[in-house]
Amino acid sequence: MDVRYAANARDAKHYDTLQLREEFLINSLFKPNEIVLIYSHVDRMLIGSACPGEHLLSLEAGKELGVEYFLERREMTVLNLGEKGTVETDGETRALGRYDALYVGMGTRNVSFKGADAKFYILSSPAHAAHPTTLVTLDMAVKNHLGSKADSNERTINKYLDPSVVKTCQLAMGMTVLEEGCVWNTMPSHTHDRRMEVYLYLDLPEDAFVVHLMGEPGETRHIVVRDGQAVISPSWSIHSGVGTRAYRFVWGMCGENQTYSDMDAIAMKDLR
Repeated sequence: MDVRYAANARDAKHYDTLQLREEFLINSLFKPNEIVLIYSHVDRMLIGSACPGEHLLSLEAGKELGVEYFLERREMTVLNLGEKGTVETDGETRALGRYDALYVGMGTRNVSFKGADAKFYILSSPAHAAHPTTLVTLDMAVKNHLGSKADSNERTINKYLDPSVVKTCQLAMGMTVLEEGCVWNTMPSHTHDRRMEVYLYLDLPEDAFVVHLMGEPGETRHIVVRDGQAVISPSWSIHSGVGTRAYRFVWGMCGENQTYSDMDAIAMKDLR
């Protein structure tokens, strides 16, 4: 398990490119026949993946969690980014098609993954209560269509883990899809000091990338992000980006509340 310690805003503004990438970029996801886990000390969010191939992969708690089983004190969500696969939780098997998600409640002892061409993305946060394990398909997700082609940010936000869809303790998760020819996400920028966030960027060809903007509004930095890579965004940081072409990204949050609209807007004139 890769452990990432939290960085504060005063230190981060002095980081060079290499240190920015080491602290905030996750470029090691989606390894064939493996479960990959990254433990962030930012709100103790855990980011991971499972690509079973021809194997059955079982989720286990490492010494970093200090518990008997992975979800003893946690909840999680699994989003399938590949072909059809299955997730088994305490003996119950559910099939997940492409872009289907599964919320798995605290107290679930056994979790395993199958599917030769499945590609599971994992997010997990601490929890304080048990809620039912629930399948959330792309059709069930709450959809918001925002932006415009004139602003290069026309997009559809699909909210999977939203209080109106499924009950969770902390986790919120969704997927934003940009329309063809639109390249900006989360611009105008915002922060939400009450929640951290993780962005996973997808649908980028080998020669394409997203310039992810981070940092305090008056001290912005950037990270070049490729397909299948993620960025950890602390609560003090903006999290915007612009791509060389249209893309989609999965956002996941945890913290003090689950109010999607609880954002502290940043005026365009205040970005530096």
